[in-house]
This record gives sequence, C-alpha cells and structure tokens, in this order.
Amino acid sequence: MRNVDLHHGAATDVGLVRKVNEDSYLVSPPVFVVADGMGGHSGGDVASRMVVEEFQRLAEAYDPGRGAEHVSDAFARAQARILDYGDAHRVLQPGWHAGTTAVVAVLVDDDGVTKWLLANLGDSRIYRITDGRLEQVSVDHSVVQELIDSGQITREEAAVHPERHVITRALGSPGGIEPDFFLLPLGSVERLLLCSDGVTGMIEDSEIEEILESVADPRDAADTLVRAAVAAGGRDNATAIVVDVVGLVKDATYDSQRQLQSLESKLGGPRER
Repeated sequence: MRNVDLHHGAATDVGLVRKVNEDSYLVSPPVFVVADGMGGHSGGDVASRMVVEEFQRLAEAYDPGRGAEHVSDAFARAQARILDYGDAHRVLQPGWHAGTTAVVAVLVDDDGVTKWLLANLGDSRIYRITDGRLEQVSVDHSVVQELIDSGQITREEAAVHPERHVITRALGSPGGIEPDFFLLPLGSVERLLLCSDGVTGMIEDSEIEEILESVADPRDAADTLVRAAVAAGGRDNATAIVVDVVGLVKDATYDSQRQLQSLESKLGGPRER
C-alpha cells in the first residue's frame, strides 16, 4: 500500500479503586503506545510517563525504514531514565521501586512494504481483529502465562491465581529488558487494540471481541472498552487504544476532518516497485 490512512481512538480511566492513574498512552501516528506503571504514586505514573515521552521523541523524528532500531532505542532510553529515577529515590527510601509495562505499535517500511511492527514488555496486551475474529498477538510476560505454557494451570485457573498480577519482564527491572517483537502484514490487521491489564483483567476476550466488532468508530470502541472494564469492577486503571486501517475496516463513517491521519509523508511517500 503506497498510502496508509489510520482511524484511531483512545480512552483511559483511573477505575473505582485506585486513587492515581498510573497508565499513560501515546497516539502519534504512526506510533501508538500504552504503558501501565507499577510502584504507586510518583513511581508507576512517572515510569509510564517516561516511556511515553521517549516514544513521543521517536514519533517526532521517525524513519519507518529503521523502525525496529527506533523502538529498541526508545525502550533503552526509557529504561535508563527509570533506573536513574529509582536509584535517586532509593537513597532516601530503600526498597522503593518504579516500573512499567509497555505495548507499542508502529508502521514500518520493510523492503518497500508497509507493515505493523508490534512490541511488548509485561502483561499489557496487543490484539488484532481479522475477518471478524479476535486474536491476542502479544504474549504476557507473567508468572501465570509461564504456568499456562508449561501445562501446570489452565487459562481459567490463571484468572483467579494468587500470582496472576506478577509479571516477569518490565521496564525498570534492574536485570535489563527483553521486549518481544512481532512483524505483521498490514492486510492481516483490520483493527488493532493496545490495552492495559485493567481492561483484560476485568472483561473476557469474548466481550472485547463483541465490542470491537459491533462499535464501528474506534473512538467509541476505545471508550466502550474502558467503560465496560470500570463497570465490571474497575479494580485497576484501564486504558485502550483502537486503530483501524482505512480500506480494511467495514465502516467508513469516521469523521475524517477530526482525526483522519494520512501517513504517506511519514512513510516517505510512494515507492516504485
């Protein structure tokens, strides 16, 4: 595709239990990020904001031909900032910790072909809708996911496991970071969802699929997902970004004057084949 247009929407809510929203997100086409902070006020919220700030820097000078390199560099800069921030606080408060999960979606130029490059650290998730079916693309970096993978527990058991919130990879970990990357053809993603576990921990995948399939406007879809998570109990901060690729989605009623984003210039313009 020589010209890629995206429709997008985003929503976030502190929920019904937490006092501070430690989630942060970025919508700066062709860069999308959700980060779910950990560590409480002045810990998790600052860590997640640092991630968004570094990816905003990426978006302002983005080269789609070097997408994987740019994403890796942004992760590395955020990691260094979070570790420095933590070290400074631990001088006064031993044991203090700040960290954050992150899911990232960017459009990249792969030998002249536009594709999605997705990345994740932690248990925030990336889903796609294709041909009316929801599929989780990212793999949770969590204790319960490892138990599922080893066959020790089922997904149903994981939902109530006492260690279901313990993650195994995150920004801010002193042991370093190791994000997973996924490269997807543009045509394999009609609708993309990035969300924190405040959404997935409150509503089932079947409800997520129903909302993404029934709510045409991505702004309304993101808002509906977050409101559903809050209505289900809102035990955590909930954040969702929904992105549609124009021409692949079923509905064309989106208000193009308000949020239609033409990415041709950011992708370097048309390329000869």
